[in-house]
Amino acid sequence: MIEVSFDQLQGWLVAFLWPFTRITAFLAVSPLWGHSSVPNQVKVGLAALVSVAIAPALPPLPDVPIMSWAGFGIIAEQIIIGLSMGVIMQFTFGVVQATGVFIGLQMGLAFATFFDPASGTDMVVLSRILFIIALLMFLALNGHLIMLEILATSFQTLPIGLGGFNRNAFEMVARYSGVVFTSGTLLALPVIAPLLIINLALGVLNRSAPQLTVFAIGFPTKLIGGIVLIMVMMNHLGPFLERLFAHALSVQQQMLQLLAPL
Repeated sequence: MIEVSFDQLQGWLVAFLWPFTRITAFLAVSPLWGHSSVPNQVKVGLAALVSVAIAPALPPLPDVPIMSWAGFGIIAEQIIIGLSMGVIMQFTFGVVQATGVFIGLQMGLAFATFFDPASGTDMVVLSRILFIIALLMFLALNGHLIMLEILATSFQTLPIGLGGFNRNAFEMVARYSGVVFTSGTLLALPVIAPLLIINLALGVLNRSAPQLTVFAIGFPTKLIGGIVLIMVMMNHLGPFLERLFAHALSVQQQMLQLLAPL
């Protein structure tokens, strides 16, 4: 008859529960696995599978009972680490969504929106298209595998039971959120600038020939010009996203190293 002592059961639970908490928090907010179309059972199952796979390689775990204030503090600590890693990738994919909004406003497609169940708000159609392209590009570059590798090695950089964080890491995450506006504007600029010139030309044309109204030639001209410019932008979208994803994964690693207490 196999007998399991309380200490053995405690060790098994600790080796599974604490990594499972960090991994679940990361998968819940990551752009790929955290999408609303992914069933919760799949998220929990993947988190459990990864937790079991990395459990033998974990550093020595703290001798803290799970059902204690110290154990609850460690669980909260793992949730913060997982959420911080996932939020960085959310900001990264927010770049292409912001690009779609900027271009849609200039093309006159701001009214072409639909309800996005992932965010719970209305999203511009162009933002949705660019988001899907970026997600497929991320999968093609094996970014999801690199993210899982960073998540697994995070237990070496930030062992379970740190007892505190470096506040500068949270400031770094907040500053990185500016990439949504900076990189989003840079990606949309090759389309926005010619559309602004087209708007200026249409304004001059309307003043010289009032019968040529904006509704007659303005909207079709901007739509056709915007579609042509987006086709040109697609040729440079791949290298731009590749550099963006590489920078985001690098920021993730820097954040983990900076998160360790001084």
